[in-house]
Amino acid sequence: MTTTLYWMRKDFRLSDNAALARAMEADGTVIPVCIYDEVAESYGAAPKWRWGEAIRHFAATLEDKGSRLILRRGKALDTLRELIEETGATRVVWGRQYDRAAKERDAAVKSALKDDGVDAFSVRNHTLFDPWDIETKSGGPYRVYTPFKNRCLEAETFGDPVDVPGSLNPPPEWPASDTLDDWALSAPMNRGAAVVAQYANIGEEAARGRLGAFMKKITDYDDARDRPDTVGTSRLSENLAWGEISPLTIWTAVEASKASGTKGAKVYQSEILWREFAYHLTHYYPDIGDKNWREEWDAFPWRQDNNDAEAWRRGRTGIAFVDAAMRELYTTGYMHNRLRMLAASLLTKNLMTDWRVGERWFAECLTDWDPCSNAMGWQWAAGSGPDAAPFFRIFNPDTQIDKFDPQRDYTENWLAEKTANPGKDARNFFEAIPRSWDMSDDMKLPTPIVDLKEGRERALAAYKDMRE
Repeated sequence: MTTTLYWMRKDFRLSDNAALARAMEADGTVIPVCIYDEVAESYGAAPKWRWGEAIRHFAATLEDKGSRLILRRGKALDTLRELIEETGATRVVWGRQYDRAAKERDAAVKSALKDDGVDAFSVRNHTLFDPWDIETKSGGPYRVYTPFKNRCLEAETFGDPVDVPGSLNPPPEWPASDTLDDWALSAPMNRGAAVVAQYANIGEEAARGRLGAFMKKITDYDDARDRPDTVGTSRLSENLAWGEISPLTIWTAVEASKASGTKGAKVYQSEILWREFAYHLTHYYPDIGDKNWREEWDAFPWRQDNNDAEAWRRGRTGIAFVDAAMRELYTTGYMHNRLRMLAASLLTKNLMTDWRVGERWFAECLTDWDPCSNAMGWQWAAGSGPDAAPFFRIFNPDTQIDKFDPQRDYTENWLAEKTANPGKDARNFFEAIPRSWDMSDDMKLPTPIVDLKEGRERALAAYKDMRE
């Protein structure tokens, strides 16, 4: 009988799992495997913890289906070869990833396994399209979002989501496995892991529940999506990041709503395609997470890490809307998209700090971290990236708060200094942060570290000098 290793990375679900379906195509047994490899080792603290929780939950799901998730730690190729030797596997299947580190690993693994005489397959399992499926009329990648989106809509031939399999074809004997606790994935989070866990939405069932709740209010999405004081978005980014729900499952549900004329559905699908654009760009421009996409921005006088950036990380800039957002990030592993733009604008423009400083912090703190989306988002906000916001569009948090948090419900929920009796969310921030920060909920509000008007003028002057 054929034995297939299903190498799981970011696809912790049973429904619409094309890689699992491919693994089961051979008439034989399937061994799901997860490897704490060289790429996973590089994850930041919160992503590493959240990856571990996805593993923990899905391992239990497999147990319920009569299967198991085998855990091993080591370099991907070496570990797969060890498992092939132990199990007699002749096939290895995995879902594709598109960031540089993952692509380099996967290309090396596929080449080596094929040289070993093992059938190695990679399957699109994390996106609606492979990045190379969408090309300009002259061939090659898109550099601007709107024509990319339009081409995606023209090319839409997704088919239906893959059904949940019946039996997962377990082997008669299982290879040895690490325990998840052996990996100590929560260690980099220190005491913050217990706090962030209170806000996580883990697993396929929870993801589908969140999708169902969102579909009941998608009509209002176009207006509600910019309001952090209410839950107007789907909040599915966390589950998408770890493959606990597929983009096709979401697209199919939203398509049914769009057919009934719901404006919010059309806008939400544009956001799904913005995610696709991130993978498209990262595939064709693999340095997007490290280098300015627009090379002329190499001449911009970015400040490297500095005391202002540290105040920004700690939610102590004195700019209330941004400070609230930075505290939500550290406490929950999540930040509302409107506030991601504001926080990035303040850091890169008003504070003239290199976007990579912020990108690295988000990569450390986000439970919905995705290397492609994170890099593109930061370069978009900084002005150095593809389809970037014009540099004169420097968001003013003081006017934004009046528009998107008019009653200050969101801000006061996260800033303990704003009220005599701070709520649980505000207090949880101080439970999560490192003790070395020496912060407490009875501190006074800081004075603003930058005058927003002066910071804007300074950034615009630097931009003008760069262009001249």
